[in-house]
Amino acid sequence: MKKFIITTLLLAATFTTRAQESSSVAQTSDVEIANSGTISAQKVGVKKKAPRIDREVDKRKFVFKGETMLGLTASYGTIDTEDTNLGLLLDDLNIGGNIVSIKPFIGYFYRDNNCVGVRFGYSHTKGDLNNAALNLGEQSGISFGISDIHYRDDTYAVGLFHRTYVPLDRKGRFSVFAEWELSGSIGNSEFNFAAGEAKDRNISKAYKANLSFSPGLAVYIFPNVCASISLGLGGLKYNHIRQVDGLGNFAGSRNFSKLQFRLNLADINIGVNIHLWGKKRAKESLEN
Repeated sequence: MKKFIITTLLLAATFTTRAQESSSVAQTSDVEIANSGTISAQKVGVKKKAPRIDREVDKRKFVFKGETMLGLTASYGTIDTEDTNLGLLLDDLNIGGNIVSIKPFIGYFYRDNNCVGVRFGYSHTKGDLNNAALNLGEQSGISFGISDIHYRDDTYAVGLFHRTYVPLDRKGRFSVFAEWELSGSIGNSEFNFAAGEAKDRNISKAYKANLSFSPGLAVYIFPNVCASISLGLGGLKYNHIRQVDGLGNFAGSRNFSKLQFRLNLADINIGVNIHLWGKKRAKESLEN
């Protein structure tokens, strides 16, 4: 009886061990199959991204870090009788004027293609209306004449600007740029006119603050000399105007502000820049 019990226990232990081994082998096989399935799924599901095209725009250099730029922009415009469309309403029209603007500046390139600088400005505006007669026809009965109207304005300005160049070619000869400028100005204007035999004069002093944006195009005409043209697209403006009469008595004041972005054909500037200490640029030209 004892031998039978011992034999039965040995057989049960043997079958239990074999069952555990079979179970562990099956689990291992299931894990391997599952892992192989996951890997296959990953291979099928994952798509390789197309390589990004590097146009190397950031590597192109129009101006090198450490260079100093001296420049001057200027504009000039005139108006005369032939430029007006009032010939059908005004007889004996005699009008003339001009606007002159000169803006020297200096800039430092704190990194490639980016500079900060200071700009000074002076503008002079002159307008004269020597004679004009308004005639709306005999049926209207409205007609009168004006004469001796003169306007003068002189404005001085200073501003801080930041300019960023984006080269258009690999050799860095052509570039577009974007410029932001924060400026302040003081101007004196005088308006004289005659009403019959009496003459009157008004004097105004204007204080202005501007935040303006100007894109432009630049090209090297010599190794270290660059020509540029920029267009004013407006910005944020604040004006305070104080007016007195010819005797110096206070006549009134006005404050106004404007936020406007649009092309201003009267704000077209043509300039020439001289880049000092351009040894790095010359070295790169030799290497290329």
